Amino acid sequence: MNEPLGFLVADLARLLRRDFDLRAREIGVTNAQWRTLKTLARHEGSNQGALAELLEVEPITLARMLDRLEDAGLVERRRDPADRRAWRIHLTDAAQPLIGQLRDIADELVEDALAGISEADRAQMRRTLDRVRTNLITTNDNQEAANG
Repeated sequence: MNEPLGFLVADLARLLRRDFDLRAREIGVTNAQWRTLKTLARHEGSNQGALAELLEVEPITLARMLDRLEDAGLVERRRDPADRRAWRIHLTDAAQPLIGQLRDIADELVEDALAGISEADRAQMRRTLDRVRTNLITTNDNQEAANG
């Protein structure tokens, strides 16, 4: 079977999300919560608008997610010192062990997905996928610049 690249990548992403969801549910975490915590760990102190953009969700959707994570003691909102109307989002100390567990789940899933693939082939696949991503980012940046 020689499927189009876009379909193959989308299908792999779907399968990885599905399997991750199943594994993360065992410790009581949804995929949306994991994505939010992971993105926040990379962009600690972002405001809600920027975080919603990074997650590609509507701000109201993120606000509800943050409410649940705040109720669970995993994130906290702090006033932005430069803008009284804005809130900066921070992970709490209680979130760190959970993020570690989720990283372990993700690492185990990737190992299962890559079973039987040599280290050399894994490295080549990563280089190739990184190049594809770079090409798409560059193409998008060039199109945005051309459109003003």
